[in-house]
Amino acid sequence: MVKHHLELQIASASTQIPDLAQFEQWAAVVLADYAEVQEIVIRIVDEDEMSELNESYRHKVGSTNILSFPFEAHEAITLEINILGDLVLCGPVIEKEAQAQGKTLEQHWAHIFIHGILHLLGYDHIEDQDAETMEALEIELLSKLHINNPYQEQLS
Repeated sequence: MVKHHLELQIASASTQIPDLAQFEQWAAVVLADYAEVQEIVIRIVDEDEMSELNESYRHKVGSTNILSFPFEAHEAITLEINILGDLVLCGPVIEKEAQAQGKTLEQHWAHIFIHGILHLLGYDHIEDQDAETMEALEIELLSKLHINNPYQEQLS
C-alpha cells in the first residue's frame, strides 16, 4: 500500500479538528488507485484567514468551508514526488455546517476533505454534468468509509 504524504498545518482556534491519522485514512480511500505517492498540504484556518483567501483567489466575500489550490509545476521542473496541492479548510465553517445539516462533525470533515482532494485531482462542479459526476464519486468514496450520502437530507 502506497503511503501518501500529508502535511497538517493548524492555524485555527478550533478544538474539533481531525488528527493527521484521520486525514490519512480519508486520503487513502480517495488515492487508492494512484501508484505514486501524492503530497498534499492541509491547512486548517479560522474564518478571518479563509475570508481573505476567498476574496483574494475567488473574488467572493466571506468565508467558505474549503479552498483547493492544485499544484502546477513549470514544465522545466522535474520533481521526485507528485505534489497534488494545498487544501485550506475552515474549522468554524465546517462545524457550523455540520450542525446546521444534522451531520456528525467527523462525517462532514470527511466529506469536505474528500471533496477538496477531488478538486486537486481535476474534478469540478461548475457545469451540472460535472457536478453530478463529482457528487457520485464523493458518495461512492464516502460509502467506503461507511458514511451516508451527504447530499441526502438528514433525518433528525
